[in-house]
Amino acid sequence: MTSQSIAIDAMGGDVGPNVTIPASLDALKRYPKLHIILVGNQVIIEALLKSHNAENHPRIAIKSTTQVVLMDESPQSALKNKKDSSMRIAINLVKDGEAHACVSAGNTGALMATARFVLKTLKGIDRPAIASNLPNQKGTTCMLDLGANADCTPEQLLQFAIMGSMLTKAHTKKKKPTIGLLNIGSEEIKGNEVVKQAAHLIKNSHLNFYGNVEGNDIFKGTTDVVVCDGFVGNIALKTTEGLAQMMGRFLSEEFKRNWLTKLMGIIAIPVLKAFKRRLDPRRYNGASFLGLNGIVIKSHGGTDAYGFRYAIATAVEEIDSKIIENIKKQLEVEFSVK
Repeated sequence: MTSQSIAIDAMGGDVGPNVTIPASLDALKRYPKLHIILVGNQVIIEALLKSHNAENHPRIAIKSTTQVVLMDESPQSALKNKKDSSMRIAINLVKDGEAHACVSAGNTGALMATARFVLKTLKGIDRPAIASNLPNQKGTTCMLDLGANADCTPEQLLQFAIMGSMLTKAHTKKKKPTIGLLNIGSEEIKGNEVVKQAAHLIKNSHLNFYGNVEGNDIFKGTTDVVVCDGFVGNIALKTTEGLAQMMGRFLSEEFKRNWLTKLMGIIAIPVLKAFKRRLDPRRYNGASFLGLNGIVIKSHGGTDAYGFRYAIATAVEEIDSKIIENIKKQLEVEFSVK
């Protein structure tokens, strides 16, 4: 395993350094070859490192900045007015080769716009896509796009399939991950013209195309990768999050209904803890911005240190698997792009 250098947008997210710094210190314990560059307000970062007795950590460097991109700030404003923000400088470090990856819990729109502006897209990729692993009955399903591109062409959906296949190959070590195209039915005649044309393109590519899949197939684990446009993908993701929250609340309410259900709840505590851990969204935190000339990982803005550490782990895995190089190679195979 080679060394990994990751630039952390220390100020990004709902909580900022109080999450990003403890998570970074935890990651350093878990990955002995990891080096972290904490990007942000130097005074705040140094004070927090000191509070954790890590002010002289040999694998931590600090890159001081004077600005922060706000969570509700427009992408245009972040690009134009926040050139010395922790987000922008962290991405610049990837471009300049000082870091192998950037991890941020900051404003998603601003992060995507800045990353695309600074790093540019790979040859053969029209638009970057947001990809993440969702839990299923067999393990995880890689799904993309989750919100970066509301409208897509068939060619762009093929590009997403290529990137999703390479990402899943890196995560699972499967040589030929199966690709499913999200549709309103499994039959070839179903769907709009964009989806039908995309199915034809993916079927005639070098990818392992399973065919059309429906929403329930995401959690059955029917395919390793599920491809869709960002409009559909984001709705599916948010629906999933809402359903999980509702199930958790209903379970809690039912166990608190009376003394008998409370007693049953106490007996069921080990099962409930295992169930909660299995579906804990923090364990799947860390969405990949695929299609860029660099690794950028987006953490959920409201996650805690435990969740942010998983986003860092995603970056480490993509560095070690040489995800950018593998996507480039597959693009050469499909489109003769060099």
